[in-house]
Amino acid sequence: MNEQPRTHLEINPELCGEVVALAVGRAQVELVATSVMAADERGLVHGGFVFGLADYAAMLAVNDPNVVLGAAEARFLAPVTVGQKIIAYAEVEEEAGKKRRVEAYAKVGDVEVFRAKFTAFVLEKHVLDQ
Repeated sequence: MNEQPRTHLEINPELCGEVVALAVGRAQVELVATSVMAADERGLVHGGFVFGLADYAAMLAVNDPNVVLGAAEARFLAPVTVGQKIIAYAEVEEEAGKKRRVEAYAKVGDVEVFRAKFTAFVLEKHVLDQ
């Protein structure tokens, strides 16, 4: 890990993932799906946890203390079940002023389970101080 996280420092890694690689403009985060993420008795993981993992990776790719998510175009491609390890990858594709476009995807093994384009904004101060 070349870079250190400068954003989302209070994230619970059990819910949003653990940073495994971080470089300028790129991040990799992994999460093992647990029973608290299950949507049903068969162990189907609620998509919000997969989205949250990819969102976290995207915010880390930007890696500014004042980054916020503005929009997302997301596709769920395959189901995730309890016990599986999900790895999210994110890369900043475009930077224009405060705006960042981040491409992210998540995989379980060789299977892509999620893909998104996130629009993030780097604000001058914390969003709650606006």
